[in-house]
Amino acid sequence: MKKYLSIVLVALLALSMGACNQTQKKKTGMNKAIDPVNMDKSVKPGDNFYEYVNGGWIKNHPIPPEYSQYGAFTVLYENNQKELKSLVDEISKKKDSKKGSIEQKIRDFYNSGMDTASIEKLGIKAIAPQMEAINNLSSLKDVEKEVADMHKGGVHPLFYFFAGADEKNSSMEIGNLYQGGLGLPDVSYYTNDDAASKKLRAAYELHIAKMFELKGDAAATAKKEAAQVLDLETKLAKTSFTRLQRRVPENNYNKMSLAGLQKTAPGFDWKIYFSQLGLENPGDINVSQLPFFKGMGQIVKETPLSQWKAYLMWKLLSDAAPFLNKAFVQENFNFYGKTMSGQQKMRPRWKRVMGTTSSGLGEALGKLYVEKYFPPESKAYMVKLVGNLRSSFAERIKKLDWMSDATKEKALEKLKAITVKIGYPDKWKDYSALQIVPDNYFQNVMNASKFAFNRNLKKIGKPVDKTEWGMTPQTVNAYYNPSNNEIVFPAGILQPPFFNKDADDAVNYGAIGVVIGHEMTHGFDDQGRKYDKEGNMNNWWTKEDAKRFSAKTKKLAALYDHYTILDSLHVNGKLTMGENIADLGGLNISYGAYRKSLNGSHPKTIDGFTADQRFFMAFAQVWRQNIRAKELAKRLKTDVHSPGEARVNIPPFNMDAFIKAFNIKAGDKLFIPKDKRAYIW
Repeated sequence: MKKYLSIVLVALLALSMGACNQTQKKKTGMNKAIDPVNMDKSVKPGDNFYEYVNGGWIKNHPIPPEYSQYGAFTVLYENNQKELKSLVDEISKKKDSKKGSIEQKIRDFYNSGMDTASIEKLGIKAIAPQMEAINNLSSLKDVEKEVADMHKGGVHPLFYFFAGADEKNSSMEIGNLYQGGLGLPDVSYYTNDDAASKKLRAAYELHIAKMFELKGDAAATAKKEAAQVLDLETKLAKTSFTRLQRRVPENNYNKMSLAGLQKTAPGFDWKIYFSQLGLENPGDINVSQLPFFKGMGQIVKETPLSQWKAYLMWKLLSDAAPFLNKAFVQENFNFYGKTMSGQQKMRPRWKRVMGTTSSGLGEALGKLYVEKYFPPESKAYMVKLVGNLRSSFAERIKKLDWMSDATKEKALEKLKAITVKIGYPDKWKDYSALQIVPDNYFQNVMNASKFAFNRNLKKIGKPVDKTEWGMTPQTVNAYYNPSNNEIVFPAGILQPPFFNKDADDAVNYGAIGVVIGHEMTHGFDDQGRKYDKEGNMNNWWTKEDAKRFSAKTKKLAALYDHYTILDSLHVNGKLTMGENIADLGGLNISYGAYRKSLNGSHPKTIDGFTADQRFFMAFAQVWRQNIRAKELAKRLKTDVHSPGEARVNIPPFNMDAFIKAFNIKAGDKLFIPKDKRAYIW
């Protein structure tokens, strides 16, 4: 599940309860809440619980060529895409939709992306004005203005700027600067000297050169430009925070005035930048990674204009490529799809265009989606479930033997204050200012980016609107936002295997119940615990409690650090700490809520499995997946979530209830001795 420390940053980067047809149910194993066909009973639960529950499904669901991984989330996403396409097809049949209406905008956005004849005919001319602006740069001041203009258009060289809640005054929006500017997914890709990293950098440099050649540059010129780009990005990477450094909230909070920023990070003229954005007085600014911006200023001063032109042109080409003619789309996929993730072929065009349309017109399409596919009873069930889990969590906090009464009191206050959002927002975004044309796909994408950027910028200096959502209703995910102290569950995730209205309670508590508990626990993980009930970064723990908590999290990290997932590669227990704590907490909270809901009754076994066993099996099947080696290697470096296999094979083995349910014993491969188990929330 996604935890949002910076919802807007994720937004700038850029499935329902409706019944599946019988063919899909048979294919996905969703005709039964827990289908024995999906299991591998030749494996002992204590040796590999993930394989025991999911082995059959994994064997029978090889990764489609268009994906780098295929699992429960992918299946839901596929179904989601089909439902959205059905909606768009209905809208497209209405040729008389009023200009400026939501129907017209959805229809024209999607159809412009599917109009490959017009896209091919336009070719590189689609970005001619942007290329001309870069070619005409004549000074560093021009570069600084161009960076601002590119940010407004959805392209992000050097860094990101966005509005977000002041983390020490969560009721107000301020501007935030965040490091960026890299074309590879992590700092380590630039700094590691192993053979694999060097090979990947060489492939990346070759890819950059090919993109410049597609633009029309001679091979020798393109090669020189690619070297310039890689050189500049490497310098930026070396001054950037690592992912581990970025995980520490205190590292990312450095509030100052514009004058303070200019003094702290000279070399880049911030007055010019903000003036070009239309923010003559941006007010307080949070500089998220201070060393990066100090280093960036020095890099700016030392970089010649020719290199800036190459770098900015590359950022334009790379970000625009998916929306240009076939040659650019294919070359972009060759590197980011094949080389980086191991995909064998591109997703069908309609899926790619649907994803872009759903992003650009997210809540507009989401409103129609909810009306057709999200029944009111699903929301009602979730409201009840959330209440039960909140009660379960409160009981667990009261019984903690490692936390003082003073900290418990504040923890209970924070838990009680958590806002819950389910399905869809109560107030929908207004897209009336967004212009969508029928015959220019790239223009529509850029217009949507500008619309989102301008809408975000207008928040600066204003109170936080806590009714807003950071995900669209059709998104297959969930999140916790520490600054709002809220948990959010879009309609898209509220279907099997996460939520099944026809399943027994053990299954729903083991699946969506654990998801709810997971998001609640994010408010109390190693990052979320640093925010109080109002969403302000504030240390409300005693020193002794914090020390005991840290000792317990180190024990959990060690379990993941020693888990081999790909040949000799291990999970990074520190990088994935927050998600691992949330997985373990979610399991404990939801299991407690489920047991309490039974009121002493004893549910019958189903297919030979007890209710307790079905609870844990439901949790396990949520994380089933097949994943390509390249994608897995990338995620082990970049993803704050542990791979699905580790998420299933570690947390339950820290729970006495699970050990008892499956008769796990010393000698089983995954058995964890009591003194090594992590008992946290």
